[in-house]
Amino acid sequence: MNFLENTHYLLSAKLLRERVPSFEEYPFNLDVVKTFESLEFHPKVTFIIGENGSGKSTLLEAIATAWGFNPEGGTKNFNFATRSSHSNLHEYFRLAKSFRKAKDGFFLRAESFYNVASNIDQLDEEPGFGPPIKNSYGRKSLHHQSHGESFFSLMTHRFGGKGLYILDEPEAALSPTRQMAMLSRIHQLVEQDSQFIIATHSPIILSYPNAQIYEIRDGKFLQCNYEHTEHFSVTKGFLNNYKTMIAELINQEGID
Repeated sequence: MNFLENTHYLLSAKLLRERVPSFEEYPFNLDVVKTFESLEFHPKVTFIIGENGSGKSTLLEAIATAWGFNPEGGTKNFNFATRSSHSNLHEYFRLAKSFRKAKDGFFLRAESFYNVASNIDQLDEEPGFGPPIKNSYGRKSLHHQSHGESFFSLMTHRFGGKGLYILDEPEAALSPTRQMAMLSRIHQLVEQDSQFIIATHSPIILSYPNAQIYEIRDGKFLQCNYEHTEHFSVTKGFLNNYKTMIAELINQEGID
């Protein structure tokens, strides 16, 4: 795939396969890593989708860590670690960057965002001369907001544009209405020269039009259109015929 406009920050990621010690060891034994060569990113939004366990989060973590983000999430300035659960896959990635420099950036991991919020509170409790870090996240502790509110506050207040934002399942704490609001916020930030790489299960978020979708199937990356994704077809099929689907799923003859 050739993107004619070199307007983004992260162009591609390549696996240095010749340096991999063994494709029989984790994380190199994952099917998607075994077949991985390189991936080109859309100038605006790149989606990576796939079933649970397909390896998309592992790859996203490697890309984010190779960029310089903390493996558990946050900006390049976060260096906390609550557990050593991330792989060393990033050490075997080569990122191709454009001449443009991102002025902002964030790695959001739904599963470890609690740890990011805790680290912000800890840093704000330490003596310092600057304003509290929480001011950049809505002026109150993320722990004093609901899970969904804290996610949305991050995107609304912390993301400032002209940045690279890598999001792993950002819909995890968001209602459908908030997911639609997030879609609008993504577009606002794209209009402010931002680039997104997003792993998601949400057919709402996935509908963003100016994007490239990669779907992991049988351990391989396939480019696909929104309406050809499993996320779209399964959701549409269920909503268009939900009574029959529910009856089949719970073994009932019919539902009025």
